[in-house]
Amino acid sequence: MSPLRLLAALALTTLLALGAASASIAHPGGGDGTHSSEPLVIAHRGASGYRPEHTLAAYELGARMGADYVEPDLVSTKDGVLVARHENEISGTTDVADHPEFADRKRSKSIDGGLPVEGWWTEDFTLAELKTLRAKERIPLNRPRNTRYDGRYEVPTFQEVIDLAERLSKELGREIGIYPETKHPTYFRSIGLALEEPLIRTLRENGLDRRRQRVRAELRGGQPRGARSRAARADRPAARQQGRTAL
Repeated sequence: MSPLRLLAALALTTLLALGAASASIAHPGGGDGTHSSEPLVIAHRGASGYRPEHTLAAYELGARMGADYVEPDLVSTKDGVLVARHENEISGTTDVADHPEFADRKRSKSIDGGLPVEGWWTEDFTLAELKTLRAKERIPLNRPRNTRYDGRYEVPTFQEVIDLAERLSKELGREIGIYPETKHPTYFRSIGLALEEPLIRTLRENGLDRRRQRVRAELRGGQPRGARSRAARADRPAARQQGRTAL
């Protein structure tokens, strides 16, 4: 058993012993109503304790450590491309502040009714511009060893995450699923960059809108009525609104 799967199993055992859970966290099975007895392990933001989160390196390491799924948070670029970032404000997760050519892009915004935040935002950059940036550790005080990887990795697109999962599935001899989460969908729809349509389109273009594909989508609350149902219809049961279990 891999270290990550063993850790998940131990965490599950602890929860059950404390009475915090009454049923095991199980694999969804193959569409016939059956479930595996093994825990479902999700590399939340990748192996973010070992590499800067939401980089291809973090997702790959998570899969190699035994994860069943990798979980990218998705936001949009100015030209409507889905990319993986924890938030659409990127001063904490990229080296954008070190790029003088983008100094005039810094601005204050209030997202989803929150307090104003000053920084740089994915929706103000084209994909080509974002690709000139490099990722860095978001919380260096908590994960200081990750800072050794600052500046090494690009901001990945959702398509690149899918391509990575497909490559690793072949290399590791087991299927690596993807578990995308849309971030601030109401805000993005309000500025003409809805997340649901490109998410569904990308799944379809990759043949991931059919039964028994290892895809689960977490659609954050607040999007217009009908957006969730369209995502649910894109793959039955692959893409669906549901709670998340990530260890």
